[in-house]
Amino acid sequence: MRNIFQGLTRTRNAIFSRIAAVLGASEITAETWEELEDLLIQADVGVETTLELLERLRRRAQDEAILRADRLQQALMEELRRLLPEPPPLNLGGRPLDVVLVVGVNGSGKTTSIAKLAYRYRQAGRRVLLAAADTFRAAAMEQLEIWGQRAGCAVVRGPEGGDPGAVVYDAIQSASARGMDMVIADTAGRLHTRYNLMEELKKVWRVAGKAVEGAPHETLLVLDATTGQNALSQARHFQEAVQVSGVILAKLDSTARGGMVFAIAHQLGLPVRFLGTGEGLEDLAPFEADVFVRGLWPE
Repeated sequence: MRNIFQGLTRTRNAIFSRIAAVLGASEITAETWEELEDLLIQADVGVETTLELLERLRRRAQDEAILRADRLQQALMEELRRLLPEPPPLNLGGRPLDVVLVVGVNGSGKTTSIAKLAYRYRQAGRRVLLAAADTFRAAAMEQLEIWGQRAGCAVVRGPEGGDPGAVVYDAIQSASARGMDMVIADTAGRLHTRYNLMEELKKVWRVAGKAVEGAPHETLLVLDATTGQNALSQARHFQEAVQVSGVILAKLDSTARGGMVFAIAHQLGLPVRFLGTGEGLEDLAPFEADVFVRGLWPE
């Protein structure tokens, strides 16, 4: 089982070790600020977030009379941490049945993230049922069934091309009848041209709410960390369609772009809930802001 520190290995080695080198024992110069900006953007902190971050750092350097670059590292860590406010607890538990809707584009790591999530909650004693509501791709339903078996969860599916909302409804009814207490629903990430993806997602969202009061209780968006800033434009479309409550950042271990966590929080206003840190079922780490920021820096 990989932890957050291990999942950040590429980001740390490729980018933040270089930032630590820039912030060595030397005077702060114009070049220091330029190199910091370049490296933060390379880490996919994002241009907008990077510029605001550096503006805060410049003010601190001036207000606190920081003249040497090595004193900037602690200030930078503190400012990075400020970008990650503490989110409210996950809205799961305390009711007979929790419904979690998982959205995201195809190829983002959505299916494997669902399996990891299901496995995690099963290990915590929850009775989890999966809903294969990406009915527009037979391969998606088959893939979820394979991963469901690995995670030890039953899967409710419908016919190829069927109504995704009906699958979610059937899964909720089945879970209630079988005494299960959590449904995690996969959804389509791309549809045939005659369907509108976001309209279908809105419909699924409404169906869940009619079947269980307050559902979906969490709507988690899976973003692929390897796609960097491109993932943010995808995220905005999903936010417009359904009330996304948090992000699962998949494939963190495969990229040096771990800095996009800060862009997600700053530009999208969404909490990162889980990080994909490897390929195993256990490689899903709950996001901890303090651990994440510390994990960016070489030991």
